Amino acid sequence: MRDFRKYEAWQLSHKLVLEIYLLTKDFPNEEKFGLTSQIRRSSASIPTNFAEGSSKTSEKDFTRFIDIALGSATEVDYQLELSKDLKYISEEKYLTLNSKIISIKKLLFALRQKILKDINNKM
Repeated sequence: MRDFRKYEAWQLSHKLVLEIYLLTKDFPNEEKFGLTSQIRRSSASIPTNFAEGSSKTSEKDFTRFIDIALGSATEVDYQLELSKDLKYISEEKYLTLNSKIISIKKLLFALRQKILKDINNKM
């Protein structure tokens, strides 16, 4: 079993979730069950799926959960853009968070590729 906490992708995505929770406290009250809830759930889904996948015994299963985390990261990417366009966050905050989500996506993708390469080399 892998220790998910040692992976930079998990560490950065966990920090992002904490930041998203703080950020969305200032979203309009009418978004409580809309965008606020959605961006919180999708951001939390990144480290959650990574952690769950790390407990799987096969590399193929782990990559499946990395894929889910990547999908959630892409959701957050869009939801941040929507938040900016709705003027819930500033352009500057958007650019900062967007840079973080891009870094997380790159790390997840690189890890996925490495695992798939290792799987193929074992065949």
